[in-house]
Amino acid sequence: MNMPLPPLELIPHDLVAACDYEARARQHLDDNAWAYLQGGAADELSLRGNGEAFQSISLRPRVLRDLTQGHTRCCLFGQELAHPLLLAPVAYQRLFHPDGELATVLGASVMGAGMLVSTLASTRLEDIASQAGSPLWFQLYWQGGRDASLALVRRAEAAGYQALVLTIDAPLSGIRNREQRAGFALPPKVAAVNLAETPKMPLLSANDSPVFAGMMALAPTWADIEWLRAQTTLPLLLKGVLHPEDAAQAVSCGVQGLVISNHGGRVLDTTVAPLDVLPEMRARVGAKVTLLLDGGIRRGSDVFKALALGADAVLLGRPYVQALAVAGALGVAHLIKLLREELEVCMALSGCVTLAEITPDRLWLDGLN
Repeated sequence: MNMPLPPLELIPHDLVAACDYEARARQHLDDNAWAYLQGGAADELSLRGNGEAFQSISLRPRVLRDLTQGHTRCCLFGQELAHPLLLAPVAYQRLFHPDGELATVLGASVMGAGMLVSTLASTRLEDIASQAGSPLWFQLYWQGGRDASLALVRRAEAAGYQALVLTIDAPLSGIRNREQRAGFALPPKVAAVNLAETPKMPLLSANDSPVFAGMMALAPTWADIEWLRAQTTLPLLLKGVLHPEDAAQAVSCGVQGLVISNHGGRVLDTTVAPLDVLPEMRARVGAKVTLLLDGGIRRGSDVFKALALGADAVLLGRPYVQALAVAGALGVAHLIKLLREELEVCMALSGCVTLAEITPDRLWLDGLN
């Protein structure tokens, strides 16, 4: 097992892109944490495919436009943001830095980035909120029943969280062989501190499936979505939608937003890349439903491509956690700064003054152009 280096206190000159943080992060994490962060489901084809989807699309810039009033501002559910880069919910962040989510929220706040806080955070959601200087959304894992799930929602409301994001694509963990081979286990001092207890599994007989009669018996259904929508005035988003019929049903249940996501390739391998289905999802739900996308974003040009194909904003995942491992709050802020600057350069050189001008005609899509 490698002996990880402590977090840096200054950003060295050679950390200039998200890929640099990924390479450096390996030096700051033990084998256990590295397997958890970097791994995907099964053969990790979806994990790789998420990034390859962005690489398969080329840019088609417009030139000689007046860009003096250019900016990256956006508005989500009435919340004004300086840019469309939000931090995805990532569990157990004390695995990667001693301050965990408190360092992340500080870095996000410095750069005006919205942050989604995981149900499985290793810091109390109220403590994270007390340190936030930019919008916080709460990511909810269904707790096996309505009462326990609603208790978390009420805590998030009381702490000032501004939206509720229910993850629906992971009612049970994917088969993550990289973690299995590493013998992954949470260290003694890292835990899901916001959960009073783990949902109780049904009693199973020897012939019962632990999947269908076990974990899936605790999973939410569309009836629970309708019930949850009626319980809160917060904007409600569903995270983990890849099929247009599910997107349409979500809207019919009163859901105001969707996160187009395959959980970073961590749950079901060989699922379609979120970017590839984004245009179809936008066409299905129309212009008024807020769409976010995660999975595979490593450059500002990736953000540009997602916005061009129908996303209102994007969620960053592994890159900001790698930056957290390297340099704590400073690393998180620096990583967001790098990606925002890359987005601005991409907009300027593509002739886009605002996010609204990032349209499909700025892309070259094989077979569509």
